[in-house]
Amino acid sequence: MKITAIEAYPVKIRRGPVYLGDPGTLRKDHDYYLRPHYRSVYSRHLETLLVKITTDTGIVGWGEALAPVVPEVTGEIVRRLFTPFLLGEDPRDVDVLWNKMYDSMRERGHFTGFMVDAMTAVDVALWDIFGKSVQLPVYRLLGGAYRQELTAYVSGLPRESLEEQVELALEWKAKGFTAIKLHLGHGVDHDVEVMRRLREALGGGFRLMLDAHWQYSVPEAIRLGRQLEALNVEFLEAPTAPEDIAGTAEIARALDMAVAIGEAKRTCFQFKERLIPRAADILQPDVGRTGITELRKIAQLAHAFNIPIAPHLSVGLGVCVAATLQVSAAICNFHILEYQPTVLEEANKLLKAPIVCEQGRYVLPDGPGLGVEIDEEKLKEHLAS
Repeated sequence: MKITAIEAYPVKIRRGPVYLGDPGTLRKDHDYYLRPHYRSVYSRHLETLLVKITTDTGIVGWGEALAPVVPEVTGEIVRRLFTPFLLGEDPRDVDVLWNKMYDSMRERGHFTGFMVDAMTAVDVALWDIFGKSVQLPVYRLLGGAYRQELTAYVSGLPRESLEEQVELALEWKAKGFTAIKLHLGHGVDHDVEVMRRLREALGGGFRLMLDAHWQYSVPEAIRLGRQLEALNVEFLEAPTAPEDIAGTAEIARALDMAVAIGEAKRTCFQFKERLIPRAADILQPDVGRTGITELRKIAQLAHAFNIPIAPHLSVGLGVCVAATLQVSAAICNFHILEYQPTVLEEANKLLKAPIVCEQGRYVLPDGPGLGVEIDEEKLKEHLAS
């Protein structure tokens, strides 16, 4: 089997939900804006990069990179850098091809960022082909499924007022969900008050998490964490700058509650640097930034340190979600999985059959490869011009 074509599709769903809700300050003449309170650039649209790989046997595989902004950049790397030396290769050589792509720019210092994102999209498509070639789901190729359903937490309560957020949280509880993560980082006192109100409304047995979006200094994060511990909050995510390994380790040592990190990292080398000093209690790699090949390595490395995996899953669409489910089923140290309701709703519009997340659980697709198929006619409606 040989690769005969690689196509990259930057996607912008212009009618899609604005991630984390509309801040009300969007400039209409630009796609991107700095969100109030946070450092990161966000898009007015729902953006991603899909990659389609075709083989000489007629088998087609789909991959996706997490590309919430400028997916055109990641697509150009696939087209111009990787395609020339991937054509003619056997797509089932997934680990060989991962290292060939990684080595292609290694001595030039490109160890992360857009280049690895582009690798991710290719890698996921290769696994999809591999599974289809033997008529097995990817989780079988990874060693089998520890679970057929995956516990999910609702990520975010995109409402303006605290009262509306509490009301929405109660709606999710009524639908059978037992865990919610809040996107905060708006000040220690503010964050504590929000979590206190949610704990009072939802009860002691409901699982609560907080994503601080790297907003706090080390002392602030420790002060926040100690107050969250009294509210039985399960984990504090991204408490301080992602580059500050020593500071994150200090926070983890100071708190009894778990510290979760990892969505910004892409390789096992980066995670190793954080595992050795115990700078995390939970790792959150995103398959849209690591690919299946590398996520499996990260999970195995974390297992050696007795660290669980709670995969990050934000604006990745159907292919990214399916790939996450396949790996999450096949790792022994899986903890819980993120669920973005409005994003999954849009993702399912591009799939021939939907991914299901109900009553607090994802259902594992059981078809060959990733277990999902892209509706290419619907995809055409959202291709970036």
